[in-house]
Amino acid sequence: MSPERRTRTTDIIWFTETCLSNVLRLETYIEDAALTGDDELAGFFRRAQHESRKGAEEGKKLLAKRLAI
Repeated sequence: MSPERRTRTTDIIWFTETCLSNVLRLETYIEDAALTGDDELAGFFRRAQHESRKGAEEGKKLLAKRLAI
């Protein structure tokens, strides 16, 4: 694997891991907002969590595609 490809692969792995980490972190924020009755904030965090999940899924697909080459 060329150094350039390795760097790009590492970037995709980093991005995917960060998205997944955000999904977990946002779960705590959602629970905290719900416990205080702040439905608006809980909804905001749910939408952010959804986008992080989408990013992680896209990253996994791109990584699988790139590693198959």
